[in-house]
This record gives sequence, structure tokens and C-alpha cells, in this order.
Amino acid sequence: MWELFPPRIRLIGRPQLAAPEAQQLSQDFEKFREGLPHPIEPYIRSTYNLDLTSAYGGLEIKNPFGKASGQLSLARHQVEKDAQGGLGFVVLKTVIAQDQTGAQMMREWAIPETRMLVERIRGRGGQEGWTVTWKGRGWYESFEAYLRLLREALQTAKPARMLIAPSVKYHLPTPAEDFWKEEEYAYTTAALVETWQEAHGDSPMPLEKDFSPTLAGSGRAAQQAKIMEWLHMVPGLIHRAARGKVWVGLKVFNTLFPDEFQVQMLREIEAAPRGEGRADFLVYANRLFDPAKEFEGKVGVAYGGPDLSDRNLAVLERFLSAAPVSDRRMSANPLPLSATGDIHSGRIDAEYLLRGASSFQMHTLFQLPDSEFAMRTGGKTEKVLHCLLFHPQEGFVAWLIDLRRRFGWGSGMNVEQMAAWCREHWQQVVDSLNP
Repeated sequence: MWELFPPRIRLIGRPQLAAPEAQQLSQDFEKFREGLPHPIEPYIRSTYNLDLTSAYGGLEIKNPFGKASGQLSLARHQVEKDAQGGLGFVVLKTVIAQDQTGAQMMREWAIPETRMLVERIRGRGGQEGWTVTWKGRGWYESFEAYLRLLREALQTAKPARMLIAPSVKYHLPTPAEDFWKEEEYAYTTAALVETWQEAHGDSPMPLEKDFSPTLAGSGRAAQQAKIMEWLHMVPGLIHRAARGKVWVGLKVFNTLFPDEFQVQMLREIEAAPRGEGRADFLVYANRLFDPAKEFEGKVGVAYGGPDLSDRNLAVLERFLSAAPVSDRRMSANPLPLSATGDIHSGRIDAEYLLRGASSFQMHTLFQLPDSEFAMRTGGKTEKVLHCLLFHPQEGFVAWLIDLRRRFGWGSGMNVEQMAAWCREHWQQVVDSLNP
């Protein structure tokens, strides 16, 4: 089992704001308990001189907040609520790839959810947080139904400028297998791209290749060499299925191996030569896996909470610190990063931003009881954005103002540019926050 190394860089205490800024945030936090301005981005730009524009999967997004793939992104009505609420992007539930006959090599991941349990969890460092436990895995209806969901989601999201991305679990060979089911990659990818083009024409489709957290407890992921083979092979197989028409994002999973292996995975992905064999962006990193925990009669389940964000932040720190400036493969063309994992506040978003993340994916946060939110009206998406953006001590706006002053960022920088600056000036970030 891996050992938890806490991150060195944390945003401690209260954000440092000028008195007028602090007063404005407190007023907005109270005022917007009754409803957010729509759209929210122009208000934040005019009031705080902050540009929330960013990027996910090579495409512009109006703000960096998104819903991660899961049980809250498998129906049209869920997407509609997120579009109305003002999210920047939604990643649909993970579909299990198939070939033209309908055969699926990863069929064991197409399991419907039964009961989901939202509960508090205490991290190893004593922090309180939340986790959601369930038995289900990927999309369990037909592939035709998934294509219909994608089509409906794209139609619903486009007027609201909310980006939609599919998530796919393709065949990953076990240590005993020496072949790749390329027909799954070809058929599934082509069908998704064809559906995407109905709404977006020739614009490349962002796609997440999901390395599920439950892989960590599977015999498929028992060998480090086999995992590295997956990382080397998958981008090329997807790209070749739809040349020039798909942006491949690898959603890296938390293995049961030590953190050094997590860093090695990131370095291997980043260092791949330019071309069809290289991913286009990264998603880091999905939930942890506890092989001993039992739920609904199943032993071995994924979980989240403070340990998840601690591990993710620490690994990203070590990845950035381990990349020598002289290594041109690592520094010349860094892959865009979308962060996920225990994102429950704007402060955590800002901590991922400091490690180079330009977008932030959440799922558990959308499942918390309404009593956990300050907003009195509206749907869960609005409540989440109100919490993430405007909280006077924990909000993203407060911490962006703090970091802008701390690092001398110009008023014209958007979130994507801030993330790129942090990665390029990583040592300055370390020196400022960990003197």
C-alpha cells in the first residue's frame, strides 16, 4: 500500500485582500444567497477584474468549473440543470467501448449503481471531508443509448456555452494478454466523433480515456510494466481511430504503488514524442482504492476525501519539482492539466491551479446535502458555484486576488494563463508559499 506524503505547499489562513475587496466579497456572498447573476463571468470580470476563461481538452471554456464523469452525468435532465446553473463543462458517464458486433473486453465494468452512500470521512492527517461510495462502475445501457445521450447533451449545452466531453473505458490488456482489441478503439471512437460533429462540425472532440480507480484493485494493474504499456499505447490507438478529429485526455488513476510510480507515470505521458502517440491533455487523478473496505457485500471500493487531495497535490508537486529545466521534453510543450479529487472549495481549486491545473472537475461536491451550502435558493449547481466562487475565506475569487497580488499577475491574465505561469515559474511558487 502506498504511503501518504502530505503536500508541502498549502494556502494557509485567510486570503490577503484589501479592505474594499474583502467588503465587496462579503457583500456578494450574502447577496447571492438568493441567486447568482447569469451569466456570472461578466460580473466577476467587471467587479473583480478577473477573467475566468480557461481551457479544457484544447477547447475554450467560459469558466474552469466542471462536473466529473459519474452517476450525475448520465441523463439529459442532469446536463440541462448544469447548463442552466452555469458550469463550464461536463464529462459524461464513462461508456465501455465495444466493437462493431457489440462485444466488450471490459464488460465487467458495465455495472449499474445500486445504492450510493454519501458520508463524512476523516483523512490520515485528521482533516474532515466527504466521500461517496457505490458499487456501480461504467455505463450499463446500450451504446446506442449513450450516443443518444451525447447528442442530447451537446444540443442542450451549446446555447449555454457549456462544453461536453465523453468518457470511455477501452480495452486494457491484462498481464497475461499480449494483444489489444483495436476494433473497440476504432468503432467506439468513430461513432462518438460522428455524433460530436453533428453539433460542432470539424472541431476536434475532447475525450477522456478513463483509467478507473477500481483498476487499482484489479489484476490488470498488478504490474507496473503493464500500466506503462497502457500509457504508451492508448493515445495512438484513439488518435488513429479518428485522425485529427479527437483530443485525447488520459484520466490517470491512483495506483496502489508508491508515489514515485505516480510521478513516473506522469513523466512518461509528458515525455512522449509529439505525434499521434502523445496524449493531448491530462486529468489527474481519480479516487483512491481501498482493497480492504467493504460495501454492499463487495470487498474493495474506491473512496475520496482529504487523503485524495493530499496525495494528488503531493504527487503533482513532486512531478513538477522532478522535471529539470534542461529536459526539453518536459518543459517545451507541457500538456494541459484538468484537476480532480476532493475539490470542495475555491481554496482547493487554487491549490491545484498553483500546480498547473487550468480546469477543475468535481463530483462528490454535487451530492452533499443542501445544509452544507450557504445559498438558499436555486439548484445544486448554483449552490456549488456560489460556494466555490464567493466564499470570503475559501472562495476562488478571494484566492485569485491574493495570488494575483502575490505574483504580480497582470489584470489581463485568464485562468488558463495563470495555470501556465505557475508551471513555468514553479520554483517561484515554491519559494513564495514554502519559504
